[in-house]
Amino acid sequence: MRLTLPTDLDLTDLTKHRDAGSASIYLPSTPITRDVDAVQIELKNAASEVDTQLRGLGIHKKQVDDVAKSLDGLQSDREFWGFQGHSLAIFVAPGVLRAFRLANSLQPLVAVGDRFDVGPLLRSVTFSNSGYVLSVAEGRTRLLELSADARPIELELDLPDEAEGVLDDPKYQGRFDRHRADGTTGDRIERERFCRLVQDAVLPHLADSTLPMILAASADLEPAYRAVNTYRGLLDQGIRANPEAFSADDLNSRARAILDAHYASKLADWRERFGTLRSNGLATSQLSEVARAATASGVAELLFDMDSALEGSIDDSGVVREVSEPDAENYGIVDEIAARVLRSGGTVKAVRASDLPDDTPVAATLRYPM
Repeated sequence: MRLTLPTDLDLTDLTKHRDAGSASIYLPSTPITRDVDAVQIELKNAASEVDTQLRGLGIHKKQVDDVAKSLDGLQSDREFWGFQGHSLAIFVAPGVLRAFRLANSLQPLVAVGDRFDVGPLLRSVTFSNSGYVLSVAEGRTRLLELSADARPIELELDLPDEAEGVLDDPKYQGRFDRHRADGTTGDRIERERFCRLVQDAVLPHLADSTLPMILAASADLEPAYRAVNTYRGLLDQGIRANPEAFSADDLNSRARAILDAHYASKLADWRERFGTLRSNGLATSQLSEVARAATASGVAELLFDMDSALEGSIDDSGVVREVSEPDAENYGIVDEIAARVLRSGGTVKAVRASDLPDDTPVAATLRYPM
């Protein structure tokens, strides 16, 4: 599976975009290559729906044709379809095409209007319940990619031949052989050398990733790997046992518990900090206040309900107007608040309603008192 996750700059650019002929497409996908044809068929159907909706909005024929041409080009991009995640997020407008391969399984959606619908994308890259398990053992080393809605996938590691013998007992086969260092220090040196070889094989798979990684290793190899690790996403908590005894599903199950605890801890810390800041006038969970603060570039960090269905609009002063039915002129209110926070350099996180401090769909820390 190969993911193409949006950066903060990508998200900011997408939320800034304005064009009456804009379309957002979300499709379930699959990392199983032989099943990708079905995803391409769904994209073809979605492209047809986009074409119909744009024409219905009275968009100029040349612009509609430009959008159709871009989607046709994506259809024929063999490199793009050679590797997939569990969902696709595609944003297209005249002269614009952005596509992301995501770890989460998202519901299909086609939306047109004057801006991109980035809400599902924001939800997919926040606390995605995805990550990696690195199982390090002398007999077998594995890197598993975890996704929120599927079984783990083992990624192929290109370990050098020399890795097999690093932890072996020393053999004397000639006067030019170097004696392996003896004693505890020597053992540590050889274990760390082995772990460096493992990390060299692992890092290419993590080049563009910020997802958490969980280490599964025996008592002697765990400190050795942590001593040489350079991947910032490695969690402090690991699976402390001989991983050779575990199947991929066993490792996945144990890793899920660690990921859940990791995310729960981060949320608990945030809620505690939110309470302290609110007592000093630097946080709020009132929708109207958060909307005004986001519009005035006053939100430092926003947590929002990933399932919020509030529709409407927010004017240039931050006043919220709700509607009962969505249409091309209205949009998700909470998503728009998140977009304004991103554009002002703030951070956003999509969470479950139960993770928020109050019975409202938003909670924000502020750069200055309202």
